[in-house]
Amino acid sequence: MIAGDGVGQEVIPEAKRVLERAGQKHDFACKFQDYDWGAEYYFTNGRMMPQNALDLLRPSDAILLGAVGHPDIPDHVTLNGLLLPIRRTFDQYANVRPAVLYEGVQSPLARPKGGDIDMVIVRENTEGEYAQVGGFVYHNQPDEVAIQTSVFTRRGVERIIRFAFELAVQRKKKNRVTSITKSNAQGFSMVLWDRAFKAVADEFPQIETESLLVDAAAMNFIRRPESFDVVVGSNLFGDILSDISAILVGSMGLAASANIDPSRRFPSMFEPVHGSAPDIAGRGIVNPLATIMSAGMMLDHLGLPQAGIEIERAIAKVLAAGKVRTRDLGGNSSTSEVGTAVAEAL
Repeated sequence: MIAGDGVGQEVIPEAKRVLERAGQKHDFACKFQDYDWGAEYYFTNGRMMPQNALDLLRPSDAILLGAVGHPDIPDHVTLNGLLLPIRRTFDQYANVRPAVLYEGVQSPLARPKGGDIDMVIVRENTEGEYAQVGGFVYHNQPDEVAIQTSVFTRRGVERIIRFAFELAVQRKKKNRVTSITKSNAQGFSMVLWDRAFKAVADEFPQIETESLLVDAAAMNFIRRPESFDVVVGSNLFGDILSDISAILVGSMGLAASANIDPSRRFPSMFEPVHGSAPDIAGRGIVNPLATIMSAGMMLDHLGLPQAGIEIERAIAKVLAAGKVRTRDLGGNSSTSEVGTAVAEAL
C-alpha cells in the first residue's frame, strides 16, 4: 500500500476497509505493508522513494497506490521518481482503464443513460511517447533545444495489441477492438503500430476491428461512446482518451486503473486515475470509489474474480440508490460514508 499524496491518504483506508470485508465474505486475508513514500518523503530525503524501494516491493503479490503529486514538486519529478520506475521495472506494460456509466450516474452527454457506455481503454504503459529518451542542448539559454524521442518496438506494440484482443474475447460484450493511431502524420511509429494491429487482428477473426486517428477517436468518444468496447492506444493517446472516457461516465472519481504485468513475473499495481487533487485534499470529500474499484480489479488479477465482481456490484448498488454519494456526483456525503456504504453493500 502506497497512499502517497493528497487525497491518496484518504481513499486508501476506504479501499482497505472494503478489501477486509470482502475477505471476510470470501475466506481470504490480505497482509498489508504500508509505505510512506511520496511528496513528504521527497521533502525529507530529496527523492520520492528510497533507493531500495523496488526491492521492497518485488516480493508483493500486488501494489495498491493512492495518488502521487504535490503543488511544490514539478510533475516530471514525481512521475519519474515513483510511478514510472515501478511500471517499467516490473514490466507493467498493460494499463487497463474501464469506463462504465452506472445506473444512477448522469453523464455530461445528453443521450447516454446507465448501461449505455461500457468500454475499456488499454494503454501501452512502458514505452512510446513516455520513454524519456532525449535531452536539452544550451540548457536555459535563449536558443535552448529540447529533443524528446518516442520509442516504439515491434515487441512492445504487438504485445499490448494482443492483450487488447484477448481482453475483448474475455469480456464477451461487443467483440470489438478499436486501434488509436495517427499514421497520417507520424509516418514511422504509427505506421509500425498499424502494421502490428493488422497482423494481430488476423489471429482473432471473430473480433470486429476499427482503426481511428486519435483526433477522430476523441470526436467519436463524444459522438458515439456506446459503440466502443476495447480501445487500444499508445502511452500518450491512451492517457488522454482514458481521461475523456472517465468524464463521459460521470466523474474522475469513478476512474479505476490497473498497471498489469500479464506474465506475472512481477507485482502489478492498481490505482485511481484522479491523482492527488490538492484542491480538495484533507477535507474528507474525495470520492473513494475509483480506488475501491481498483482494489476489485486487483482481486480479480490475484485469482479472486468473484470477490472482485461483488465489489463492483456493491459499488453499482450504492450508485443506483443515490443516497450516499460525494460532491463530484452531486451529493454531500463524506469519503468515509461512501466507503462504509460499499462495505455494507457487500
